Amino acid sequence: MTARTISIASWNINSVRLRMDLVERFVREHNPDVLCLQETKVENGSFPHKPLAAMGFEHRAIHGQKGYHGVAILSRLPLEKAKSESFCGIDDARHLRVMLPFGIELNNFYVPAGGDEPDVKANPKFAHKLSFLDEMERHFSKRRGKSSARIVVVGDLNVAPHENDVWSHKQLLDVVSHTPMETDRMKAVIASHGFVDVTRTHVPLSEKVFTWWSYRNSDWRKSDRGRRLDHVWVSPALAPALVAGPSGHLILSDARDWPRPSDHVPMMVRVNVG
Repeated sequence: MTARTISIASWNINSVRLRMDLVERFVREHNPDVLCLQETKVENGSFPHKPLAAMGFEHRAIHGQKGYHGVAILSRLPLEKAKSESFCGIDDARHLRVMLPFGIELNNFYVPAGGDEPDVKANPKFAHKLSFLDEMERHFSKRRGKSSARIVVVGDLNVAPHENDVWSHKQLLDVVSHTPMETDRMKAVIASHGFVDVTRTHVPLSEKVFTWWSYRNSDWRKSDRGRRLDHVWVSPALAPALVAGPSGHLILSDARDWPRPSDHVPMMVRVNVG
């Protein structure tokens, strides 16, 4: 960290204990000040604090459960007021909020994937996902009047909201993660607090950009059938502090080629503070 800039990274790691070597590699090569993980898949009592502390993350907030879901915020900076919200009345380890220095509120989300069938009657998982997004919208709408709030939202939000956030808009319109029911809701969440989609400030909507490639693709790079499921948003009050240019935003697609990779890749943004 420099005196006036912090870096915040986000990654669906798909089991933090299984992929600790990948976390170590990412931290060694990119040195984030704050690293938000999703799908940690470990209950709090078994969380691997020791190796993460050895990487310099002296401050850690975790919210996990055995085998599924789970979020964590790892930081070189002090963390305060760690709290999780139970969306939809279900405490399934999908959210964690902390206060960083400089008055920055950081929210780490793992939105439900929603299963395979985009039908709320036939698929309870899809109904849960839509309800979760609706509740996110209400959660941030309540704070719309707080124009000075410096908020960051990161995570695996499991929705690719724009046409060029998927490899084929036409073919994926009825596939979970890109249906209009989901994309309309995500856009409503963004509008609820006037959030700025950081990736799309760096990559025009006319260009394709992905953060996830299915394990089913034997050669993910050649087929490039990806989706942008991972996001970083900032509130209007924080948007002017975003670092412009290539140094301000990273999607590390090469991590999809690392040994035993997650199907998601890490992303990182830099913010001017102080």
